[in-house]
Amino acid sequence: MNQTYFVGVDVGTSSVRASVVSDTGKRCSSFTQEIRIWNPCTDFYQQSSENIWEMVSYAVQKSISDAQVLPENIKGIGFDATCSMVVLDEDFQPLTVSPHGDHSQNVILWMDHRAKNEVEVINATGHSVLNAVGGIMSLEMQPPKLMWLKKNLPETWKKANHFFDLPDFLSWRATSSLTRGMCSVVCKWSYSAVTQSAMGWDESFFKQIGLEELAHDDFSKIGKDIQTPGSAVGSGLSPQAAQELGLLPGTPVGTSLIDAHAGALGCLGCCPANLKDLPNLENRLVLIAGTSTCHIICSNQSVFVPGVWGPFLSAVLPDMWVNEGGQSSSGSLLDFVTSNHPAFVDAQKKAIERGLHIFDYLNEHIQKMAEKQNNHATYITQDFHVWPDFHGNRAPVADPNLRGMVLGLSLSATVDDLPILYLATIQALAYGTRHIISEMEKHGLKISLVYLCGGLRKNALYVQTHADVLGQPVVLPDADDPVLLGAAMLGAQAYKTKGNLRDVMTAMGGGGICLHPDNSVARFHKKKYTVFLEMLKDQMKYRDLMSS
Repeated sequence: MNQTYFVGVDVGTSSVRASVVSDTGKRCSSFTQEIRIWNPCTDFYQQSSENIWEMVSYAVQKSISDAQVLPENIKGIGFDATCSMVVLDEDFQPLTVSPHGDHSQNVILWMDHRAKNEVEVINATGHSVLNAVGGIMSLEMQPPKLMWLKKNLPETWKKANHFFDLPDFLSWRATSSLTRGMCSVVCKWSYSAVTQSAMGWDESFFKQIGLEELAHDDFSKIGKDIQTPGSAVGSGLSPQAAQELGLLPGTPVGTSLIDAHAGALGCLGCCPANLKDLPNLENRLVLIAGTSTCHIICSNQSVFVPGVWGPFLSAVLPDMWVNEGGQSSSGSLLDFVTSNHPAFVDAQKKAIERGLHIFDYLNEHIQKMAEKQNNHATYITQDFHVWPDFHGNRAPVADPNLRGMVLGLSLSATVDDLPILYLATIQALAYGTRHIISEMEKHGLKISLVYLCGGLRKNALYVQTHADVLGQPVVLPDADDPVLLGAAMLGAQAYKTKGNLRDVMTAMGGGGICLHPDNSVARFHKKKYTVFLEMLKDQMKYRDLMSS
């Protein structure tokens, strides 16, 4: 009997990845293809939907070829992507989002911060839709970007007939169906989902922010047919998309997820072999740590946490609520602080000579420094502290104007100084996660286990530091890439005729390993976390002084 396979596609910030996964969750192949990013001016980040789909097609074909699986044995496909915004005209052709008018650039990337004035206008309204985003809308959401387009690119706005979140664009491109995923619309577009019986767009909100025309034809430009994750989209792959992807027409397509939420789905079914008791689903937090970091928890109850996004109904699993914290810069922050240090070139050269990634080299160097001092490696940052919000704070302060802080600088810039800055930054990111969890628990959520996936799961020091700072066990799933696994699960759910997405998640979730905190450094981290919170107070104080 032929085995059943599914394809998962993940469109990240700078690359497309595709994977063929068996019905047991085993990855059979994976292929990565870079996509283009334009940065025409400060805070503007743009992409091309045509470039993205071309790379998706290539990656899927290569992944199928590498897996040596016949297209007829692939029974479903699922997509996830960053929460970027795609703009098309009535003929589904790209419309420019660029201040320089390049029509191929029709995607505003999630990390684009052009709409600072617009988001301030939205937050000043105090509208009730803001309750579901911690009381403050983020620059990374779509309403402020829509406002910016209307104000600054009137020709694009006039011609625009379809605004998609990137995950939904991929589903449309695959099926020609205009349905939207609940995940995208509730998390990024202000779609209201208070209860199963009270869901929909709030026309008063769009009218208040000057976008009342979007209400035309039952909000068709931004989505009037909303489906829960994994629901079958349209009639499956269209003939054109099937040919482009190397699959069969009609292959089921699962309703998409934002990339972080696909990572949560791919993690939550994991059952570590070395963990005696797996906590209830609503007591598990997932960290999706890459360029940025998302902190996702599913709950059976609707819980509002100031400064934290959500609660969002059915944003990962149907009928469960999601709260989402996040850090706008994590992996990108580590890259920035290390590559801009005077000792980086020397350290990078030594890492290359030994065939090591720069972070692995720094992790090893930290251990050697600690051995010389006859001390725990954690303590080398005793007098060095970092506030990590170089790109603003997503949660729980929810302030895009916060900036990074470093305390402990000297005139020394040796290869021994770089690891101290690097470790202090890792610790600061972990303290940021602790800050988010603290606010979640203060308002009723309870977390007793943390899953960690994304690119930073490969960094052993990052992982162990989070376990130590949080005082919680951290699980690393066996799945090579839970984000891609989560996308494949969406395809599996679209193919299934019985059961629900939670059943698919459990069947394909696999195992993992559980890392426990080193309690010997708990007191040190408690003190540094206090310093961390004081740095926030100091920055606020300085801001007040300068604005008075």
